[in-house]
Amino acid sequence: MTDTHIILIGGGGHALVVAAAAVASGIQIDGYFDDNAAALLSRLTAIRYLGPVASATGSGLSRILCVGDLKARRGLLARGDWSAAATIIHPRAFVDPNATIAKGVFIGPGAIVQTHATIGNHAIINSGAIVEHECTIGTNVHIAPGAVLAGNVSVGPHTLIGLGARVLPGVRIGSEAIVGAGAVVLADVADGATVVGVPAK
Repeated sequence: MTDTHIILIGGGGHALVVAAAAVASGIQIDGYFDDNAAALLSRLTAIRYLGPVASATGSGLSRILCVGDLKARRGLLARGDWSAAATIIHPRAFVDPNATIAKGVFIGPGAIVQTHATIGNHAIINSGAIVEHECTIGTNVHIAPGAVLAGNVSVGPHTLIGLGARVLPGVRIGSEAIVGAGAVVLADVADGATVVGVPAK
C-alpha cells in the first residue's frame, strides 16, 4: 500500500471498519462521499463529509469503496472512476508475500491470505476471514467475517461468502452466488445460486 491520502466512498458500517484500518496503517483520510449526509462516519468520527457519491467523480484522489452490500457496490463500481483505487490491509492481517492482491481490496484485522492466493479488484476479505493457499477470489467478492476458504478454492465475481461459512478444498463457487452464514460447502456452487446449511444445499 503506497497511498498516504485517501477518500472513502460510503459512510456506513463497513466504512467505519475501513477507516479504522486506514488510520492503523498511517493513511490520512481526506473525507468521504455518501448520499446520506448524516451517515455513521459523520456521527461517530471526525472524518469530513464531502458530498453525495456522484460528486466524487474527477477528484483524482485515491479512493476505496466502503459499501458492504454487493449489489450496491456493483452499481457504484459500474458508474465510478476507479483508476485511482486504493488497497487497505489492516496491520494485524497476515498476507503472504507470494499472494497477489489487486486494486481496491480491503483486508480486515485478523484476516489471513495465504501463499499464492489471488484476490481480485475491490474484494473484501473481512475481519478474521481465512483465504488459504492457491485460492482465486474474483472481482467484488465479499468474504464475510470468520469465513474460511480451504486451499485451491475459486470464487467468481460479485459473490458473497457469508459469516462463518466453510468451503472445502478445491470447490468452485460461481459468479453472483451467495453462500449463507455458517454454511459448509462440500461441492461446487453454480453461478447465481444461493446455498445454505450443513452441508450446504
